[in-house]
Amino acid sequence: MTIRYRFENSLYENVGDKGLKYDDILSYAKENLERHHKDLLEKRKNKTLGFFDLPYDKELVNKINELKKKYINIKNVVVIGIGGSSLGNITLNDAINGVYHNDRDTGLPKIYFADNVDPEKMAHLLEILDPKETVFNVITKSGSTAETMTNFMVLYDFLQENAPEKIKENLIITTDKENGNLVKIAAKLGLDTFVVPYNVGGRFSVLSSVGLVPAALTGVDIEKLLQGAADMDKICSVCDIEKNPAYMAALIHYLLYRDKDVNINVLMPYADNLASLSDWFRQLWAESLGKIDNKGKNVGITPAKSVGAIDQHSQVQLYIEGPFDKLITFIEVEKFRNTVKIPEVFTEIKGLNYLCGQTLDTLINNEKKATEIALTSENRPNTSIIVPVIDEYHVGQLFYMLEVMTAFAGELFNIDAFDQPGVEAGKVATYALMGREGYESKRKEIEKELKNKKQREM
Repeated sequence: MTIRYRFENSLYENVGDKGLKYDDILSYAKENLERHHKDLLEKRKNKTLGFFDLPYDKELVNKINELKKKYINIKNVVVIGIGGSSLGNITLNDAINGVYHNDRDTGLPKIYFADNVDPEKMAHLLEILDPKETVFNVITKSGSTAETMTNFMVLYDFLQENAPEKIKENLIITTDKENGNLVKIAAKLGLDTFVVPYNVGGRFSVLSSVGLVPAALTGVDIEKLLQGAADMDKICSVCDIEKNPAYMAALIHYLLYRDKDVNINVLMPYADNLASLSDWFRQLWAESLGKIDNKGKNVGITPAKSVGAIDQHSQVQLYIEGPFDKLITFIEVEKFRNTVKIPEVFTEIKGLNYLCGQTLDTLINNEKKATEIALTSENRPNTSIIVPVIDEYHVGQLFYMLEVMTAFAGELFNIDAFDQPGVEAGKVATYALMGREGYESKRKEIEKELKNKKQREM
């Protein structure tokens, strides 16, 4: 079974003037789809967009499977990375192993994420780790990301002080093939090294060594994950708007933005194990599509995270009666891997007894349907991604569909969806403020600006 995309509640026939006419979608596709499709195919063919081909890297899978044998008795895995080097890993762990993975006695290694440079978080991580039983996977393509390298330096020192004999054995480097600081460090220390493909950006890298190494070490079946992505590739390679869910989803977002001023994209999974998918998707969508187009116009649809049924009690009020500026995309799980029956208690209370004997999975899916009905009745566009079950195969499909959707949306917006100049500007300012060699003039420039700026503080 494959994931499915339902979009009838984004159409005029169900939400009136706030929706799109289906004929208009088909008309736009008829005039433009083949051109955009060919552009993506050409970029794939000339190896500009490497994420398309990640599901087929058998050599990498074999290398990771050999690595797993080395760490068969390890107790902890620490992922040292930020953004695209971390968010996909968090999503994979939560989706497959569950949000309480570290608290369950599964026999699999626990996994921790050293992503932010928050001193409290790092101090607490150092308290709970036994370095002799912990694998540290450092992930940064450039080898110069300040947050990642700082956390690596702290954890390397921790390992050196407490288990120096384990440095070579318990460190894994995932970085560029030839360039960067980590390449030098890995060569000097003789560490296991995995390559981030030169043509795969961080936010598109979850199906590369970036996501696959930590996932495999914590029991995720990476071959099923990649098979799901490969099967979705077949579906998303079709130049037919009525058969390609990634293209249809991108086009609906684009036309609602262009014609209806819908500039907020809410992803709302009705499953806690998929909540972190929204975090991963926020980076994918925001860094890819928040750009200046080829006409010099600032464009972009703001991604927002929401989780059902939790946010029915915090955000849905805004979605239903606030501005008409949002497209809500639900993620519905058809069959949960576990079911919990609601017990036959308080049967004498009329306001509760209707729940008795039912199940939590029935309740959460009816909550989703109820929110969908409420939004649609108020002419609020919404769509749904239907996931048969949360497992490696279907999570692989999800990742791949959302990546192709984002890439195609970049074509629609006439932008480069694969650079991030705004992010780079912040990195340069950080280097300057922290005193990195070669950034002295930038630091003087920043200090001058700060000195001349009138402070307003209360």
